[in-house]
Amino acid sequence: MEKIRILHTNDLHSHFETFPKIRRFLASQRAKADVDQVFTFDAGDFMDRSHPLSDASNGQANIKLMNQFNYDAVTIGNNEGISNPHQVVEHLFDHANFPVALANLCEEDDSMPKWCHRSLIFTTEKGTRVGVIGLTAPYPMTYGPNNWHVKMLFDAIPQALKELKGKYDILIGITHIGLKLDKWVAEHYPEFDIIVGGHSHTLLEHGLEVNDCLITQTGKWGRNVGEIILKLDDNHQIIAKSACVHPTKLMSEVSGDEAEISGYFEKGKELLAAEKIAKLPAEFENNKLKAIEVSLDAIADFAGTDLAMLSSGLFLTPFKSGVISRFDLQNALPHPMHVVRSTLKGRDLWRLVMEIEKNRHFLEHYNLVGMSFRGKIFGSVYYKGITVDLSQRKILVKGKELNPEAYYDIATLDHYILIPFFPTLAIVGENEFLFPKFLSWVIGDYLAKKYPL
Repeated sequence: MEKIRILHTNDLHSHFETFPKIRRFLASQRAKADVDQVFTFDAGDFMDRSHPLSDASNGQANIKLMNQFNYDAVTIGNNEGISNPHQVVEHLFDHANFPVALANLCEEDDSMPKWCHRSLIFTTEKGTRVGVIGLTAPYPMTYGPNNWHVKMLFDAIPQALKELKGKYDILIGITHIGLKLDKWVAEHYPEFDIIVGGHSHTLLEHGLEVNDCLITQTGKWGRNVGEIILKLDDNHQIIAKSACVHPTKLMSEVSGDEAEISGYFEKGKELLAAEKIAKLPAEFENNKLKAIEVSLDAIADFAGTDLAMLSSGLFLTPFKSGVISRFDLQNALPHPMHVVRSTLKGRDLWRLVMEIEKNRHFLEHYNLVGMSFRGKIFGSVYYKGITVDLSQRKILVKGKELNPEAYYDIATLDHYILIPFFPTLAIVGENEFLFPKFLSWVIGDYLAKKYPL
């Protein structure tokens, strides 16, 4: 008989306020003598550039803290793979003391990145061979422009299984693909015994059995730590498995936690505030409309277009007058979004604007979650170069009536293509994703040119 404990996290998203508790909990669980072996895994989205320290350190602060968790393996989420420039990802794990399992991400020449393994094999003290395959959400629309080749699951999984054939007794997937796709994997690949999942922020308090595969997920933001107990017979085969979660809020606090947590924010703020961007005139003080207008100019300039659109909910704070730093911009616009140049025929631009106007009052107060958005409500859409006359259902482009047969370029965001409210962009737009700069970086570059220090 053999008993194995698996501890796991997912979608920490740089919520450092949970890290001291998680660090102590993982250490205490590994120290228990009630099992023969302990493994610790993370299923991705461990960093989020909306935290100043993650942004300032390009995720290296996250790696330093995660080294203290003593993970046996992790995989990456979209926040690591897409919300970082390619070169940042190439060096993200330079100082990690844990391996990265990832079977479906390649360099553009189809070689494996130097920092990851398609699969891993661990051998317990009692000789059980544990195979591990890592998978991340396959988003070719955004991985491609960031100079990665992301593979579909039905291409990547068979290749990884072929490499592992005959080399494992139990197989674990560490996945950042969401519960729906975790179920699909369990249904189509019965080789998997356990899936430690993430991405959909689902809380499975006792796991979910699909095709004799136990799927687990702990929700989001470090609110829970997952635990799986496996019992194996003398032939290294699973005879029992169970899952539970341990809420972080119930874990004990110690003196120094609060200072440690606030220290992460203050250090990130200090680093970002040291990078001065521009000196803005007095009219910017507490004027969100002015911030929106100059940001429309910025993304249009970046994309080389006359037209642009942005929503007010993106701006968590107005810009201030005087010297503005990278921290000020990150604080106002923490979203890991990219500018997109979208080409639309006139009749399709008309349809897009009508979609926006149809949804305007609904979206003004709509509580939006996900799709790289780090704010609270979507807000109102503002245009550059477009005027709408709803009474006559007319659109003017730069003061002239829209030509339904002409082609127009508009600067927009990947966010607007991903959300379901403006399908015209995704369906008929010829969309060029402009990597690697994020929205706040694009706006910062423009402010530096227009309002130099």
